[in-house]
Amino acid sequence: MNSPVVLITGALAGIGRSTALAFAREGARLVISGRRDDAGQALLAELRALGAEAEFVRADVRSENEVRDLIDRAVTRFGRLDVAVNNAGTEGTTGPITEQTAESYAATFDTNVLGVLLSMKHELRVMQPQGSGSIVNLSSTVGHRGAPGAAVYTASKHAVEGLTKAAALEAAPFGVRVNAIAPGPVETEMLARFTGTAERKAGLIAGVPFKRAGKVEEIADAIVFVASEKAAFITGQIVDVNGGKTAS
Repeated sequence: MNSPVVLITGALAGIGRSTALAFAREGARLVISGRRDDAGQALLAELRALGAEAEFVRADVRSENEVRDLIDRAVTRFGRLDVAVNNAGTEGTTGPITEQTAESYAATFDTNVLGVLLSMKHELRVMQPQGSGSIVNLSSTVGHRGAPGAAVYTASKHAVEGLTKAAALEAAPFGVRVNAIAPGPVETEMLARFTGTAERKAGLIAGVPFKRAGKVEEIADAIVFVASEKAAFITGQIVDVNGGKTAS
């Protein structure tokens, strides 16, 4: 990469944070986004300490006005947008379908699905006229498998994968690529919340052939690769990074 301009939503923790650091080490210029000013400023200081040109913009991906402003501010600051990583997401309320509500559905889908839709809408608004760009959405192993006790989250990630494929077909004539990374269990705070107990977490990890959870750095490295020119002929794909969990 030659100092690409990279935008990351949900950049303040976990996979998003690690991805920002990975791009910074590659020499990218960065716009990081999230909803916590203190965490945003702390990460910004880390990125600048690595020598990266970087800006933090507070934004909620559930708001189209805030997403529009985020993209516009990135372009105003750096003049273009080369890579967008749509990482903002939530595990929502876990539990059986019989305990889900319209509110729990909306809380999950507004972030995981509407947030990705709005982000891509405004990212493509910039990338398509440029004639280049790469978007990487964050899905999950359960984006193409079932998961008992997590129906709403599972459905939201299935939707992300559908949006990714449709957007890739629409964007291809403009020279823009759209893909998704689908992690398996990864050592993050979200995984701890998602599983709820150490026993459930261990049970989930037991289903991974490598017998361990992934590291955020491993997911970040995959994102950097898929976003890069080394993956120039890859679009419309869901790239599993899960220690072999979906091999059978």
